[in-house]
Amino acid sequence: MTPQAATKQTPAPQTPPLPQARPEQLGLSPARLQRMSDAFKREIDKGTLPGATVMVARRGQVGWFDALGKQSPAASAPMAHDTIFRIFSMTKPIVSVGIMMLIEEGHLILNDPVAKFIPEFANQKVGVESGGKLELVPLARPMTVQDLLRHTSGITYDHTGNRLVQQLYKEQPLRSRKITSAEHAAMVASLPLVCQPGAEWNYSRSTDILGRIIEVVSGKTLSAYLAERILAPLQMAETAFHTGEENAARLAEPFPADPWTGEKVQLYNMLEQPVMESGGGGLVSTTMDYARFCQMLLNGGSLDGTRLIGRKTLELMSSNHLGPSVKIDSPLMPAGHGFGLGFAVRLQAGIAPFLGSAGQFFWSGMAGTFFFIDPKEEMFAVFMMQGPGQRGYIRDLLRDLIYAAVE
Repeated sequence: MTPQAATKQTPAPQTPPLPQARPEQLGLSPARLQRMSDAFKREIDKGTLPGATVMVARRGQVGWFDALGKQSPAASAPMAHDTIFRIFSMTKPIVSVGIMMLIEEGHLILNDPVAKFIPEFANQKVGVESGGKLELVPLARPMTVQDLLRHTSGITYDHTGNRLVQQLYKEQPLRSRKITSAEHAAMVASLPLVCQPGAEWNYSRSTDILGRIIEVVSGKTLSAYLAERILAPLQMAETAFHTGEENAARLAEPFPADPWTGEKVQLYNMLEQPVMESGGGGLVSTTMDYARFCQMLLNGGSLDGTRLIGRKTLELMSSNHLGPSVKIDSPLMPAGHGFGLGFAVRLQAGIAPFLGSAGQFFWSGMAGTFFFIDPKEEMFAVFMMQGPGQRGYIRDLLRDLIYAAVE
């Protein structure tokens, strides 16, 4: 029996489960999927992570859904199918779909300059390092909406490096959850770019800026727009920028200190409603909620008869948008991959040091959550944990174990 059949739990309120089938009916080996769960149990027993959920679906049905270990190292509650997680950057694909829906409605185009919607970006400069100092030079061309989606905007994160521009980022309260989205965007616009728009792939606060554009164009808060246009239609009832006190017993938490380095781990309080609704990393969700989003992507933009986005639009989003002139020098971009409009994209079967298919697209969250969509195999997977320091190792392990089960 699959773990879903053996340990079936009541799904989260109002979130309908996806159809289920036995693994062998979907071309998946139950013995090899059990081997996958066993591998994660070993990691839990070693103290690598407190607990995790893992779901594998193929051909429109869930073949494996397991909950392993504990929700929190400080409590005895077991990990559950409806445990709530901070998904951090798995917010980005949802917001990226949201901006593309506005493009489909003619409210903007990919080549629109960001300054058209947020005027503060009209005066930006690029910070060029020379002799240990920062020289500010004019933009060669405006930053566009497409640049934000594919992370070629020149915006950065303060934690992805230590360039002089990133040091300036660290001096600003950009991580504050108490500023507004408008204040955050203005603060980013006041800082120099790390490179000319279109020159480099730099993982960044670009999707936070997309969230602000959604607010400007739609006239709604980001939470209201996402709820109305994406979360409610997909019946993702437990995905939001915070959750209620009544769900306190369902929250996944990390170890207080990283099990490998001993460094303190501190993640935001999921019960606290933020002022800053971060389009780049602010959502909380459940495994089944995010699975419904993944099934919509795998279906080409629709789920249960409801179409959110056009098939050709999604095809554009899941294609590589980094040409040969774009410099890529980041541990966040695996070998053999490119980046589309909100997702990383696998370009070929080889080169990358883990299993997969050309055309697979995916992304992950800083605290350890991960998903991938594989159109070739008609398959998706969702993995949830709260283990920031272990996320890279676990992602690679997960891919190898899932693909080993494909018949």
